[in-house]
Amino acid sequence: MGQQVFSLLERKKLLSLLSIITFALILAFHCYFKLPCGSNVLQHSLESVHKTMMVNNSYVNVIDNHSSITMMPKETEGSLVKVPEMTSISEMDKLLLQNHSSYQSMRPRWFSAVDQELLQARSEIENAPVVTDVGNLYTPLFRNISMFKRSYELMEKILKVYVYREGAKPIMHSPNLLGIYASEGWFMKLMEANKVFVTKDPKNAHLFYLPFSSQMLEETLYIQNSPSYSNLMQYLNNYVDTIAAKHPFWNRTGGADHFLVACHDWAPSETNERMTKCIRSLCNADLKESFVLGKDTSLPETYVRNAQIPTRGLGGKSVSKRKTLAFFAGGMHGYVRPILLQHWGNKDPDMKIFGELPKSKGNKNYIQYMKGSKYCICPKGYEVNSPRVVEAIMYECVPVIISDNFVPPFFEVLNWKSFAVFVSEKDIPNLKSILLSIPVKKYLQMRMRVKKVQQHFLWHRSPVKYDIYHMVLHSIWYNRVFTARTA
Repeated sequence: MGQQVFSLLERKKLLSLLSIITFALILAFHCYFKLPCGSNVLQHSLESVHKTMMVNNSYVNVIDNHSSITMMPKETEGSLVKVPEMTSISEMDKLLLQNHSSYQSMRPRWFSAVDQELLQARSEIENAPVVTDVGNLYTPLFRNISMFKRSYELMEKILKVYVYREGAKPIMHSPNLLGIYASEGWFMKLMEANKVFVTKDPKNAHLFYLPFSSQMLEETLYIQNSPSYSNLMQYLNNYVDTIAAKHPFWNRTGGADHFLVACHDWAPSETNERMTKCIRSLCNADLKESFVLGKDTSLPETYVRNAQIPTRGLGGKSVSKRKTLAFFAGGMHGYVRPILLQHWGNKDPDMKIFGELPKSKGNKNYIQYMKGSKYCICPKGYEVNSPRVVEAIMYECVPVIISDNFVPPFFEVLNWKSFAVFVSEKDIPNLKSILLSIPVKKYLQMRMRVKKVQQHFLWHRSPVKYDIYHMVLHSIWYNRVFTARTA
């Protein structure tokens, strides 16, 4: 016991010291490269440092410009495979399979027929017959088209979701349909209005939805310039206490059959106390920040500019008219983008790499660059996720993801290597040579697949089969099926 206390104290001291060093490095980095040292830029960095100091995560992250120190979570009901310091997309493939076979959620405290239905669904998915008629699906986009098709069919046939009514607006039940966090709002709007999956009888539910907005949580409760957002975490903890006291369902599984959909950068930390055993659909899908591959799911970050027509502007120029090899423009958030700009900003006519572009109505300059480029660079900002990944798909530009340890959306079923390029952060100096090494035939194939995968990343006011709403729900369903247990 004494040794455990000593270990915790030493860990806290080390964490505090490294956090101070990290902030000093961030400040020096920004000033060395003559980047804005104003409050907006540094505030997020300071908040990130405080996140590691103030939040009681099951992972401990201390990240500076070159390294990360990671402690794996304590072993709970299921065993997890250790995550390497930098996890390649190929390693993530293996990690997903390993976690699906080894991770198990809490054993239910009492019997429910829905548990047996989930186990039966898993058996049917794993033994799915080879399909030849895939409809409007495109086989090369998927890891296993037969398993996906059977899983989707079972979801449509049996899945029932109970949506908790508890919770006050604007944090609960108040979807925001515009901006970079719009994914959580669109899902909330469509889920609460759904007549097919939603059940009013929680005894029939395979999944329970916690309908809160991580964006509204921050906008409503965060105290500007505060070094801590513990009050946001406490709000969510209190919400869980409320539903656990009022209903028996949380206590039956410890929250393992509950899920949340959250796009704000802070969501992984905000939900890492009482909600840690839930299935968390997160835009900030960072393997180094408590994201559990095979349990949690990666939520596409979609920048919605028009709530009435969320697909406005879809498409791009033909291949012959895409004269730019690679394009990026954006704020110098985090440490990766300044390095990208340092190596490629105004250095090569084929590489259109900028900071923030001048403002234009409807962001037309930015969008036109994407529509006219072969490859769209999607570097991490403050966090691993970026709306550029989905924007590239919308504008038929092959995404180039530079974000170590980022789990791309719908990773459970999509074969991302078939339509996207992954470049490690350390290889930014070689970016152009990496892109030029891709044969023309391979590029044309990838671009065609980007057009094919587009349907899975589009919001519609009335959901359609295989669209982003159904794909988000499917990933949650799929991971629940593969982690469920019986009493």
